Amino acid sequence: MTSLNRSAPKARPAAQRATTLEMVRHACPDSAQAQRISESFGLAVVDSDGIRELHRAQLIESAVALKDGLAERAMQIHMQRIVGSFVGSAYGAGQFYSRSVTEARDLTTKLSNDYRDEDLEGPVGFDSRAQRKREFAADMGLQAHVLRMAAEGAVSAYEEITGETWKPYERGGAAASTASIDQKAASLQMSAFD
Repeated sequence: MTSLNRSAPKARPAAQRATTLEMVRHACPDSAQAQRISESFGLAVVDSDGIRELHRAQLIESAVALKDGLAERAMQIHMQRIVGSFVGSAYGAGQFYSRSVTEARDLTTKLSNDYRDEDLEGPVGFDSRAQRKREFAADMGLQAHVLRMAAEGAVSAYEEITGETWKPYERGGAAASTASIDQKAASLQMSAFD
């Protein structure tokens, strides 16, 4: 018995928008907000400028160590990937922080609270569930902020190393647009037969 394995053509994944530093800045707390979070929740105040500068300096030092072994274009590609990972990590943390804040708000706000007793004190020696969610969101906010500072330092280093403004890598740029144009042309031509 022969098996006819005719698989349907695979659909192309939807184009995913590349993560930019601007997206990170919208998702992650800035220095002033991180300061407010630290003060409100009794958390350590982070050295935002120090984190940014440390990451900038480390990447520049790394590039100096690699410069004799890498051509200019290879250095640019390497740094592009490194900076992209910093930016992607910070953005992911920012999105998680945003979800954590939403959950904390939902549990804290009586109108959107299905557990109506969540604002009550927990058992002696324990915080309420809403308080734990607020504290978790605060921790996630500081983590997102720290990663934002690291990403900003990495972007700054990229610009100093390459002399160009960092932009996220986009897969299939020209090839994708050419394919799209070819598909449109083929569709128009085929419509002539109708």
